[in-house]
Amino acid sequence: MFRIERDRARFREIVRGRLRGDLRKYLSTSELLGRRGEHAVSIPVPQIELPRLRFGENKKGVGQGPGDKGDPVEGEPKEGEGAGAAGEQEGQHLFEVEVELEELARMLGEELELPDIRPRGDRCIDSEGGRYSGLRERGPRSLRHFRRTYRNALRREIASGKLDLSDPRVVPIAEDERFRWRKSQPQPDSSAVIFHVMDVSGSMGREQKDIVRIKAFWIDTWLRSQYKNLEVVYIVHDAVAKIVDQQSFFHLRESGGTKISSAYELVLQLVLDKYRPEDWNIYPFHYSDGDNWSARDTERCVSLLRDELLPRVNQFCYGQVKSAYGSGQFKKDLDAALVGTENLVTASINDREGIADAIREFLGRGR
Repeated sequence: MFRIERDRARFREIVRGRLRGDLRKYLSTSELLGRRGEHAVSIPVPQIELPRLRFGENKKGVGQGPGDKGDPVEGEPKEGEGAGAAGEQEGQHLFEVEVELEELARMLGEELELPDIRPRGDRCIDSEGGRYSGLRERGPRSLRHFRRTYRNALRREIASGKLDLSDPRVVPIAEDERFRWRKSQPQPDSSAVIFHVMDVSGSMGREQKDIVRIKAFWIDTWLRSQYKNLEVVYIVHDAVAKIVDQQSFFHLRESGGTKISSAYELVLQLVLDKYRPEDWNIYPFHYSDGDNWSARDTERCVSLLRDELLPRVNQFCYGQVKSAYGSGQFKKDLDAALVGTENLVTASINDREGIADAIREFLGRGR
């Protein structure tokens, strides 16, 4: 039995080594997104077989029997015969291996060399303590506190005058018994909120949304490994911003114009009303193709960032996804107006191959 478990552990390690080697491929594909569960994700990998000896009859081949150098081996296809036609040979098989999201985050951190995050806000929540520090009068026999029960019984016998010092026998009764009790104690717990904000105007097509969806998956996976309590808020905007669910966030498409300040104003309202910076670590991620309806609105966005949002958040990240219809001007304006701002990160994503570098830019500062 021990040998079987050892072999299974070795096989799992081989599979995980294969996943680590192919992780960059998964960073730029949406293959994992439909396979995600609450705590794990299923990853398709090529079938891996451990080497083993096979017994059988030896057939003549190279180095055996008659023949000269250059002669084709018996059974080998001749020139002109190839794999173009239909055949009956087995192909490459795939199987799915289930990987915990925590382990997937650890692989991501190793691949992109991401530092652990230094939390800022803490809040106290009730959580079960690890020690039985309390006492109560009722409970299971396995948790009876013998010393406290005996002491109560001894006090009762002394107070009643029934204790015979020549033959001191103390028998506890139900009123004397005390039982250990584990108290719920408020403990500090780092909490974080992610704001995924996306432009859904007509210039953001399906490919741009797929890139955003992949980035959001990996960002969520990493931050969930850093915080026990994590909330995610999805906001879409064209000329007006609104809160939506996850399904709508990745599939909604509007035909209106783009007014980015509407989204920043909504994020600020939520921060002021619900996610106070003294209690929460705040991470807004904004995705757009760089178009805004006017230079005046861009000035409004810069003002909101500089005066209201950046002083309250751990880090604000803007990812500009390349689009055939987007000008890409908004990132240039942010970089010029807020140059040197430590907790503002901007990144350009030209295609799926740029996703890994953008994730490193966003998460590589450990804020």
